[in-house]
Amino acid sequence: MRLLVPLVPDPAAPLGSVHPLAKIGAALVVMLALFLTVDLVTSSIVLAGIAAAVPLSGLDPRALGRRLVPLAVGAAGIGVFNTLFGTSPSVQNGAAIALRLVGIALSGVVMVATIDPTDLADALVQHLRAPPRFVVGALAAFRLFPLFSREWDMLGLARRARGIEADRTFVDRLAAFPGRALGLLVAAIRRATRLALAMDARGFGSRDRRTLARPRAITRADWSFLAAAILLAALATATSLALGTYRPLIAF
Repeated sequence: MRLLVPLVPDPAAPLGSVHPLAKIGAALVVMLALFLTVDLVTSSIVLAGIAAAVPLSGLDPRALGRRLVPLAVGAAGIGVFNTLFGTSPSVQNGAAIALRLVGIALSGVVMVATIDPTDLADALVQHLRAPPRFVVGALAAFRLFPLFSREWDMLGLARRARGIEADRTFVDRLAAFPGRALGLLVAAIRRATRLALAMDARGFGSRDRRTLARPRAITRADWSFLAAAILLAALATATSLALGTYRPLIAF
């Protein structure tokens, strides 16, 4: 499994047509609802709503599931630890913490993976008035992210050809990780320097204001999507309060 290879959504999926800022806002609302409480009811309802939105994202369920395996294992471990050694140890609290972590991560993955980087850059400049120089630089860096996977593989092949690295066992891979990571960092800095010089040579950043090739308004459907996320968070919180299971993260 190559974690550096990005998830590729279906552009024709329903979530693909939602405005990037609406998707980010919806993810933040859901994350906030999960962050403010540690109870099983709220986490279960919100996680069920996020899971229902996965088929609408256009992401491959198998690829998404493989990405979530390490997260699920880590969340389960944290849940078991809190069940055994937490301030108020119980199976219910441990399960609530585990589901809470999975929900926060899953909402972020689904929303971010369905956002086109160019659309997000245009939205940041058009609606949030973000500095174009920073946005264009971040977009270029994001576009180069898939190259890290190939660079990582090439570094491994080169180091094995020189007898520096062996990956026959898991221990060998752990021992070789710091050296290969340092090589990847050096390669990334060199590539970033060349990219910055090329962008300056082509006039990026020479003007304070830039025009937008694809301006996009926030439509009623985008606001409806954001309202649906708010409704999900409110429904989960209200249900937990009605059942008496609501447990705020910080008690006043």
